[in-house]
Amino acid sequence: MSRIFRAAAAQMGPTQRADSREHTLSRMIGLLEQAAAQGAKLVVFPELAFTTFFPRWILDGDELDVHFERSMPNPAVAPLFDRARALRVGFYVGYAELTPDGRRFNSAILVDCDGQIVSKYRKVHLPGSVEPRPGAKYQQLEKRYFGYGDLGFPAVRTDDAWAGAIMGMMICNDRRWPESWRVLGLQGVELVCVGYNSAAYDPNGGSTEDASLRTFHSTLVAQANAYMNATWAIAVAKAGDEDGSGLIGGSCIVDPNGCIVAQATTLADEVIVADIDLDLCRQGKDKMFNFAAHRRPDQYKVITERAGVVEPVVVD
Repeated sequence: MSRIFRAAAAQMGPTQRADSREHTLSRMIGLLEQAAAQGAKLVVFPELAFTTFFPRWILDGDELDVHFERSMPNPAVAPLFDRARALRVGFYVGYAELTPDGRRFNSAILVDCDGQIVSKYRKVHLPGSVEPRPGAKYQQLEKRYFGYGDLGFPAVRTDDAWAGAIMGMMICNDRRWPESWRVLGLQGVELVCVGYNSAAYDPNGGSTEDASLRTFHSTLVAQANAYMNATWAIAVAKAGDEDGSGLIGGSCIVDPNGCIVAQATTLADEVIVADIDLDLCRQGKDKMFNFAAHRRPDQYKVITERAGVVEPVVVD
């Protein structure tokens, strides 16, 4: 039996701080409808899709809280769920989560074609700092506004609408860390959904990274890790000039051989689609990356025992 379904990356152009939620939702629904018209059964939206990338600002009180979702779905985002359910299309979407007990996370959910949440993920690898960098025009304050994800990297087996795919999620900086992918790979993942809002400059200061290099790195990690874990990957940006701060694009759909099968060409709202043939994962999973046959975890203990670098001692 064929294991193929069509998926879409719904890249979003910039969302300005002054944009209303209604305006942003109308854009997202428009992208959803474009994808559905092309036969997509899954639409992947970016990280923090409902808001501007607010961690670039120093915010407190209501000025901060307005960016967070206290439940999901909620009345402000229900039109997206309702339209997706009517179209029989599922989606991945990233958002800022405020829990009932006051914890804050950079989160994403996977919603099936019935409008039901089938999995939640909270970003593990938070970049930036707690305290603002003196003199910086734009900050990267995710560590200030979010807690570290506490749900691990869950993979779920989905239903027939997505050909029974084993799916996992990441958010932005997670895609740069091979551990994220390998944990999903060890669960047999066949499709990884990743939303991101990546700066078109070095967000930690300095001038050694530009938009071109950062877009290259974004594409590189999707291709390399998809190959090394024999999985499809859909990586989706929020892009363009957001309140004077540049975000890279480069949204792409990558196959289990690490080949790009579709890629965005703009920094605006744009839909790209591809047919996801899950059987293409078998070549890698059964041969080169047959983990059961070839992995040697007893030699990898340092990966989980240590966070920082310990250099070898100097031998006289």
